[in-house]
Amino acid sequence: MKILQKFLLVLLFGFPIGVLAQISVSGTVIDQTTGLPLPGASVVIKGTSTGTTTDFDGLYQITANTGDVLQFSYVGFSILELTVEGPTLDAALSEDTQMLDEIVVIGYGTTTKKDATGAVVGVTEKELNQGFIASPQDLLIGKAAGVNITTNGGAPGSGSQIRIRGGSSLDASNDPLIIIDGVPLDSPGLDEQRNSGSRNVFDFVNPNDISSFSILKDASATAIYGSRASNGVIIITTKKGKTGELKFSLNTSASVNTLSNTIEVFSAADYREIIADRFPNRVADLGSANTNWQEQIFETALGSDTNFSVSGGIMGIPFRASVGYTQQDGILRSEALERTTASINLTPRLFDDKLKIELNARGAYTENNFADTGAINSALEFDPTQPVFDSSLPAGLFDYYEEDGSATTNTITNPVAQLTLRDNQAIARRFVGNAKFDYNLHFFPDITATLNLGIDKSIGDGTDFQPPTISSQLLEGGRTRNFEQDEENKLMDLYFKYAKNLDKIDSRLDLTAGYSYQNFYEDRMSVDLRGDGIGGPLVIKTILESNIQSFFGRFNYTFKDKYLLTLTYRRDGSSRFGGDNRWGNFPAAAFAWNVSDENFLKDSKTLSNLKLRLGWGITGQQDVLQGTDTQPYLPQFSPSQNGASGQLGGFVTTLRAQPFDANIKWEETTTYNVGLDYGLFNDRITGAIELYYRETEDLLSTVNVAAGSNLTNRLPTNIGSLTNRGAEFFVNAAVFETEDFSWNLGFNLAYNENEVDRLFQTGNEPGTGIPVSGTSLIGIGGDDGAQWHIVGQPTRSYFVFEQVYDENGIPLEGVVRDLNNDGQINDLDRRAYKQSAPLVTLGLNSRFNYKQWDFSFSARANYGNYNYNGIDLNRGNFRNLNIGQDLRNVATSVLRSNFEGTRDEITFSDYYVQDASFIRMDNMTLGYTVDKLWKENTRMRIFSTLQNVFVITDYDGLDPEITNGIDNNVYPRPFTVQVGLSLDF
Repeated sequence: MKILQKFLLVLLFGFPIGVLAQISVSGTVIDQTTGLPLPGASVVIKGTSTGTTTDFDGLYQITANTGDVLQFSYVGFSILELTVEGPTLDAALSEDTQMLDEIVVIGYGTTTKKDATGAVVGVTEKELNQGFIASPQDLLIGKAAGVNITTNGGAPGSGSQIRIRGGSSLDASNDPLIIIDGVPLDSPGLDEQRNSGSRNVFDFVNPNDISSFSILKDASATAIYGSRASNGVIIITTKKGKTGELKFSLNTSASVNTLSNTIEVFSAADYREIIADRFPNRVADLGSANTNWQEQIFETALGSDTNFSVSGGIMGIPFRASVGYTQQDGILRSEALERTTASINLTPRLFDDKLKIELNARGAYTENNFADTGAINSALEFDPTQPVFDSSLPAGLFDYYEEDGSATTNTITNPVAQLTLRDNQAIARRFVGNAKFDYNLHFFPDITATLNLGIDKSIGDGTDFQPPTISSQLLEGGRTRNFEQDEENKLMDLYFKYAKNLDKIDSRLDLTAGYSYQNFYEDRMSVDLRGDGIGGPLVIKTILESNIQSFFGRFNYTFKDKYLLTLTYRRDGSSRFGGDNRWGNFPAAAFAWNVSDENFLKDSKTLSNLKLRLGWGITGQQDVLQGTDTQPYLPQFSPSQNGASGQLGGFVTTLRAQPFDANIKWEETTTYNVGLDYGLFNDRITGAIELYYRETEDLLSTVNVAAGSNLTNRLPTNIGSLTNRGAEFFVNAAVFETEDFSWNLGFNLAYNENEVDRLFQTGNEPGTGIPVSGTSLIGIGGDDGAQWHIVGQPTRSYFVFEQVYDENGIPLEGVVRDLNNDGQINDLDRRAYKQSAPLVTLGLNSRFNYKQWDFSFSARANYGNYNYNGIDLNRGNFRNLNIGQDLRNVATSVLRSNFEGTRDEITFSDYYVQDASFIRMDNMTLGYTVDKLWKENTRMRIFSTLQNVFVITDYDGLDPEITNGIDNNVYPRPFTVQVGLSLDF
C-alpha cells in the first residue's frame, strides 16, 4: 500500500513538472539570401530522433523543452542550431557551397551523394574543363570514370562519340540519353546529319550557361528512364537566378588554333627521285613546283567567344538571362562556325508559394560553312611538283585537263580547288524550352504534383554548290544540292511525389509515380540538280515519326539515415514495335548502407564516410532504324526516286515493298552493380569503387538474311547477346589547404571489357561472326569489313590475317600464316585480333591556388585500344604512285614496309592494326583574380589556356584518338592558345 502511495505522489508531482516544461514551438525556415521559405527543411531536437519537416510555406511546429537545441537543415544549406527560449523560433539558413556540391540530379528529382543508392556521378561547374569550349560535351572529357568521350576530329563545334561503360548494343544506338533542364533530347549519333545544318546535337547550348552534369551509370539509377537509358543518362542543369539585386557576368576570350601535326608524305625533291627511279617514262609529267599540299589546305585559325548574363529578381521573380556569340574558323581552309545563343530562366511562385513554376527557354542560330574534308586525302596524294595556281586554267587553279578542255578522268582534284570553289553552307535554328509546374497540394502537403511540358524544335536549310570549274564536276556542268529539315520533339511528364518523415520508426518515405509522353517528328527534303540539267532535279522527301509513352514509379525508403532502399519500375510503349512486343517492362532495385554512421565507426577520425551500394536493374533499347523505316515490324511500300520511275505513257512513280520483321522486339540490358563510396579525414579525400556486370539480350542489329526469305538481303532484327564487365575507381583529394595556398587533385580509372556471347539462333561457335557495317575497304582489296562482331570476342574486333616478318622484323609482302594448314590462303585464315575500344581509361586533373593566382590542368589516357591504320594501307605502297592518269604521292611509311601494291593478304593484314594507347594533356590554364574591383561584390579574372597541349603515343598515324578505330581521313585536332577575361559585378 505504501508503495502505491509513493507511485501516485510521483505521478502527481513529478510527471506534470516535465509536461509543464514542454512547449509548442513554431516558426518559419527561410533562405537567408532570398528570404524565400524552404519547404521540406528538417527540424530536429538535438540529441534525439524527435523532429519534423517544414511545409510548402516553410512553416513548422514541434513540441520541445525550454533550453532544447533545435537543428535546422536543408539540402545545400549549412546546418543551423538555435536554442528554444519561447514558443516562436524562426530560422534563416545560408547556402553551404560545399553542400551544394553534394547535390546530384537524378531521374525526376534530386538527391545527395549520401542518400544516392545508384552509380551516380555529379560534376559541378568548378570541376569542368577550361579553355575554348565550343561544344558542351568537351567540358566532361576525362572528368568521370567510365565516361569515354571521343571528339570527331578538329572541326569547330564538331560532335563527339560518348560511351558510358562501353556500348551495350551492336547496331542500335550506343549513345547515352541526354536531358537538359528536364527535356530529353533526340540524339542522332556521332554527328547530326549535315542536312540538318548542324554539326552537333549540343550546339544550341552555350557552355557558359551550364551549372552541372549528373551522370547516371547503372540500371538502378537509369531504369526510371526505361527504354532510352540502356547506355546511361547525362543530365545537364543550367544556371538559375535568385531573388535579390541584379548580378552581371561577362566572359570573353580569343583563341589562336594551329596545326599540330601532319601526315608524312614525300617532299617534291624526294618525289622526283622516286619517279625517276621507278617510272622514268613519266618524268616528263612532273611539274617544276615544290608544293607542300598540306600546308596549302591548313592554316592558322582565329576564334572568339563572348557570353553576357544577368540574374537576380524582378518584382520578386528570380530570373537569369544570357546571350552568347561564338565565332570559330577551322584550321582547314573555308571551314567556319558562327553561332549566337540566348537563354532565359524564370522561377516564379504563386498561390502563397504553393505553386512553383520553372520556365526555361534557350535558342541558337548557327551558320556553318562546311569544308570538303575529301581535300585532306587529296592533299596527301596530289603531285607535289605541281603548282597550286595556273592562270591559263579554269578558276586560275592547276588541275588535270585534256587538250580539248575536258576534264581528265581517273585523277584526283586539286585540294585547294576543292576547298575554295565548293560552297557548302547551312543555317540551323534550334529552340529548346519547357514549362515545369510543381504544386504542393493544399489539402495534402506531403504530396507534390509536377507537370513538365517541353519542346525541342530545329529547322535547318542549306546549299552545297560545286561549280564546273572543279575538274571533277566539269562533265556534269557542276552540281547543286539544296536541303531543308524540320524536326520537332514534344514532351509531357506528369508525376506525383509523396515525401514523409515517419518519426516513430525513425524512417523517411519518398514515393514517385507518373506518366510520360514523347513524340518525335522529322520532315526533310533534298533537291539535287546537275548543272547541265540532265535527269532533271532529283527530289527526295522523307517524313519520319515515332512515339514513346511510359508509366513509371519509384519507392525510396530510409531507415535511421543508414539503410536506404530504392525500387523502380517503368513500362514503356514504343511505336517501333507492334503487337505483344510493343510494351516493355523495366524494373530495378538498389540498397545502400551508410556504414560510417554505425556506432563502431561513428567516432572514427580517419574514416569519415563509408557507404556500400548494391544495384540491379533492366533497361531497354528501341533505337534501331533501317533507311527511313521507323516501324520495322510493319509491311510497307516506299515510292521510287525520280531516277527510278517507270514509263507508262508518261513517267510513273513505282512502289517497292520494304523489308520487315513482324516479331522484332525490345533489346534488354540487365545490369548488376556493387559500389563503395568512401571519405577520409573529414572528407579531405573522397571517392568510390565500382564493379559491374551488364548483359544485353535480343540484340538489335541489321544482319544478312537468306535470299528469298524476305524483301531484302539485310534486315533489322533481334539476333543475340553480349556482356560488359568492368571496374571503376576515382579519388578527389584536398591535398593541401592553407589561407594562401590550396592544392586539389582528382584521378579516375575505368576498366571495361565486352564479349559477344551469341549472334545467331543456332551455330554460335566461337569465331563465327558478322561484318560491322561501315568498315568495309571496297576497292582496296576486299569488300568485307576490317571489323567484325565475332562470338567469344569483343565487339568491333579486327578480322585479319597474321602477318609474317623476316629475320629483321620487316613484313613480307603478301605473306601471311595459313592458320588452318589447308595449303591455301583465304578468309578461313583470318582471325579476331585486338579491338578499337580502350580496355582502360584514366583521367587526371589538378588545381592549384596561391593567393590570387590559380593554375589547373586536365590530362587523360587510353590503354588497350588499337586502330586500323587506313592511311598507311591506302597510301603506304608504291603502286599508288602511278595508278591513275596523274602521278600521286604516297606516305613515307612505305619505306618501312616496301610494299609494292595491295591485295587481300595486305589489306587485311594485322600489320595495319596498331597499338593506339596514348596519354593526352587536354588543357592547362593559368589565371589571376582580382576581388572587390570597385565594390564589395565585384570580381575580375584574366586567364590563358592551352588546349591539346601534347600527346604521347607509339601509334604511327596522325592522332591515336579515332572514333571506332578506322583511321582513314582525319581532320587534325588543333593546338589552341586562348586568352580570356571574366568579370562579375
